[in-house]
Amino acid sequence: MKLLHIDSSALGANSVTRELSAAVAARWQDDLPGLAVEYRDLDADPIPHLTGRSLAKDDPAENDRSERILQQFLQADVIVIGAPMYNFGIPSTLKAWIDRIAVAGKTFRYTAEGPEGLAKGKKAIIVSGRGGLHSGQPSDFQETYLRHVLGFIGVTDVEFVRAEGVSYSPQHRADALAAAHASIPRPQRLAA
Repeated sequence: MKLLHIDSSALGANSVTRELSAAVAARWQDDLPGLAVEYRDLDADPIPHLTGRSLAKDDPAENDRSERILQQFLQADVIVIGAPMYNFGIPSTLKAWIDRIAVAGKTFRYTAEGPEGLAKGKKAIIVSGRGGLHSGQPSDFQETYLRHVLGFIGVTDVEFVRAEGVSYSPQHRADALAAAHASIPRPQRLAA
């Protein structure tokens, strides 16, 4: 079994999502001996945003990198994504990664009945960090987008670990982190 661990926060050691995504990956490693884990830090090693040149496949080095990113995703059974909320959405570095895994003919296709996700059988655990309170609010473009785009490519087993209101006060941050740590799913849930 393979777990792909993605971080996208620009906050380094001060990041709520980095702390929590590391805790998710560690719990899964502890519970599943032999679990292979690959790590990708989208802040330290950002993926270039798509351009016309990218889509035209004019750059062989970029094409190779995009294919490696896609294959890394396709080979993973579990994807842990540290996704902080930036301006009501996700970091642009995470969007650039999504643009490399949402590939027609590879992770989705269009049929006479509509789109079909081809990356089925995977579990995604999204670690969501938010300065304010946004769950269930019109301001939540982060979780709705991630759930939709993952479902579009066939990843429908999506779970969220949330830390909200972390910018309100040090106590809010501590309480949100404690609650989020307590909600980290264990691998047994994969059998469902």
